[in-house]
Amino acid sequence: MGESKGGVMRKNITIGVIQLDTQNDKAKNLEAIAGFIGEVKEKGASLVALPEMANFIGRGFRDEAEELATGVTFKHLSALAKKHQLWIHGGSIYEINPKDPAKPFNSTMLINPDGALVSVYRKIHPFDVELKEGPSYRESDQISVGNEIVTVDTGAVGHLGFSICYDLRFGELFRLMALQGTEILFVPANFVLNTGKDHWEALLRARAIENGCYVVASAQCGVKPAFTAYGKSLVVDPWGNVIAKAPDKPGVILAEIDFAYLESVRNQVMTLPNRRDDLYELALKKR
Repeated sequence: MGESKGGVMRKNITIGVIQLDTQNDKAKNLEAIAGFIGEVKEKGASLVALPEMANFIGRGFRDEAEELATGVTFKHLSALAKKHQLWIHGGSIYEINPKDPAKPFNSTMLINPDGALVSVYRKIHPFDVELKEGPSYRESDQISVGNEIVTVDTGAVGHLGFSICYDLRFGELFRLMALQGTEILFVPANFVLNTGKDHWEALLRARAIENGCYVVASAQCGVKPAFTAYGKSLVVDPWGNVIAKAPDKPGVILAEIDFAYLESVRNQVMTLPNRRDDLYELALKKR
């Protein structure tokens, strides 16, 4: 099974989604990631996805920020990508911002099977909320924000679009990525339990349905310094079906990405070509 793109027949791929309970021991966290990546490779995955803040969650996170291309986390993931011949979506880590060292970026990396850094996305929507019966949190006081929407056509494992956690609530971001040709949307997260129980799956399914895309959501689980993470990592197909879902503990789930099925769904629902762009417009601003 597969779909022809540019005259090349693409095979279905298996994606491994890793759910973590990341804490404040970076070496231990990286060791856990290595074990799970080895597991998904044994199960036939060619692409693996990690959650937000995959390498460290704890007080003093600014001291754990890294340079992406030279830091210990990239080197670790790069070596694993080469060893297992996998594409690795790095979830996110804190990246040093040389212009404002006190406020790192929350950044994701895409690494190819040669171990090369292919693409970087920096979270553009900070999580600034006050819940009536829950925690208050202002991520904008702690991180710098990115200013670029990022997609990359890998060929082998599809056209990928990137977001991080709270970005999920901004549907226009995902529509823009779909209009750029994205087939698989990534949502690594450290979602709050209070909102996750009602919004997480509903929003992920909506992003998949309205854009005709697979949605891959790798999540944190467990008790963190500021709140309890919701977990429930999952994969949604373009029809909105949840085709893989994690239990409430660290581990891996796997799902098949079927490019021919994606195309058939888009040809049935037609939400992208049926947009009334003669009446309304959604466009990137030039910076």
